[in-house]
Amino acid sequence: MAPASRPLRLAPAKTVAARFEAAIVAADGVTGAHCIHELWMRGEMAVHVESSLERLWRSAAASIPDWLPMRHIEWLPLVYEVAGRFQAKRRGRFNVYLVLLDYRDSREEPYGVYVGATRYPPADRFDQHKAGIRAAGSAMRRGLELLTGPTAHLQGVSRADALDIEERLAVALDAEGLFVQGGH
Repeated sequence: MAPASRPLRLAPAKTVAARFEAAIVAADGVTGAHCIHELWMRGEMAVHVESSLERLWRSAAASIPDWLPMRHIEWLPLVYEVAGRFQAKRRGRFNVYLVLLDYRDSREEPYGVYVGATRYPPADRFDQHKAGIRAAGSAMRRGLELLTGPTAHLQGVSRADALDIEERLAVALDAEGLFVQGGH
């Protein structure tokens, strides 16, 4: 189930907490990821999200879905909301992707985001960036991880749609106050 669907959206906080504890005991990374994601979307304090992430990684690393970021990003709910505004018109072989960028050494806001479009699977394209293959400098030097959840619905789209969405998504994220690279 995609994280944007928020299967625990209507669950009371106690239910989310109970499901998270059960996921820890069962080493169930998928359920635990959905619980953490729901806390994130509800604006839970960063320290609680971070400690939950640490607990889940210790108990269920092998089964955690790739869409769950490895660290707390305050603006992740905003990225889901903005990316959710975009829909492709046609299916195809291209993907829109986001890379979390690390600016802790040079900016007050420690993170930025790179917006890209590719015919490769996003994980492969991220590896190419890190290896310096047709790499954007920001993604190569400052890329921490893919943020696959917000753009899960923008995978397997036409080239024209991917390039159009890449550009418009970068502009929209920038308009929301995020530090954005790429998108061209």
